[in-house]
Amino acid sequence: MKRSIYTEEHEAFRAMIRDFIAKEVQPHFARWEQDNLVDRDLFRKLAALGVMGFDIPEEYGGAGETSYKYQAIITEEAARAAVAFGHYGVSTGIVLPYLLNLANDEQKRRWFPGIAAGELMLCVAMTEPGTGSDLAGIRTSARLSDDGTHYVLNGSKTFITGARNSELCVVAARTSPATAENRRHGLSLFVVPTDSEGFEYGRKLEKIGLRSSDTSELAFNEVKVPVGNLLGRPDEGFSYLGQNLPRERLSISVGATAAATAAIRFATEYVTERLVFGKPVAAFQNTKFVLADCATEVAALQAMVDKGIEFDDAGELTAADAAKIKLFATETAGRVIDKCLQLHGGYGYMLEYPIARLYADTRVNRIYGGTSEVMKTIIAKDLGL
Repeated sequence: MKRSIYTEEHEAFRAMIRDFIAKEVQPHFARWEQDNLVDRDLFRKLAALGVMGFDIPEEYGGAGETSYKYQAIITEEAARAAVAFGHYGVSTGIVLPYLLNLANDEQKRRWFPGIAAGELMLCVAMTEPGTGSDLAGIRTSARLSDDGTHYVLNGSKTFITGARNSELCVVAARTSPATAENRRHGLSLFVVPTDSEGFEYGRKLEKIGLRSSDTSELAFNEVKVPVGNLLGRPDEGFSYLGQNLPRERLSISVGATAAATAAIRFATEYVTERLVFGKPVAAFQNTKFVLADCATEVAALQAMVDKGIEFDDAGELTAADAAKIKLFATETAGRVIDKCLQLHGGYGYMLEYPIARLYADTRVNRIYGGTSEVMKTIIAKDLGL
């Protein structure tokens, strides 16, 4: 079905990104997956395209206020080629909005130029070994020093994406005890340089997918964080963490939809060329019916996601709408990509085929950014249940 959310300007941007992927990503991607890390210089090359500073004011070297559609196009084109830009999407699409919304003027002057130039990459540290979706259970602590000049950070985090390729880490830590009436009280957000004394990398975690980006354990051992690195007001971090979740969940949905679209294309190409019993796999009725079902599901999904993108541009994307989109997108993509892999037969299980990477990379979409079960809880609450 024809999409209507993009203009000629958007499509020109898409062509530029597609060309960049062909020249700067695909030739190196296999090595990045082996290393679990992209070349740090990739982000400087992306900055040269002007895509590291979406929504950063022009006075700081950014692109100024832009539509989310440009970030969506980057996500779509990466999925089309079955590649990734390391933790680019985390830095630009998930962490940067916290700074855009919460940084004061001094912090903007200090950080924004480097972010826009690709010199300062961002990661976020929320999840802890015993705390996943229940962020109110965070135990990492930040105590104010006696002289009031800095906080002292202690604790540990896990499943942190991109930390080894980042210069700044937004850390959620407890600055005051939770209360019986409000477990969410007392969390604060800090921007912590990753070269700080006491900022320690633990294990680099081995994942089944998304292998071009590092995922690590972190430990904070008496890390001194200047009070000037506090984001927003102390003890109100939990409310801040929720502000960007609709956009984050929409971005996951965009990626899932694009991956499902790519899977159908890969499967269609494969079954057309592959011969079984003397004829193409595409000649069998089952093959045709499977791909017809997949194409129909993804067309419906794409319409839903495109509506979400328009809502986001208009500032009208609600938490419940984002949850519905993420639930439908990630569950649908999982089914579709699984069917497309099945049509590849044994070759679908081989990593040299892009369908295998899509299969492995897509599975986490139903977990991070809020599990499918959490999405159902949000939707049910919106129904008054």
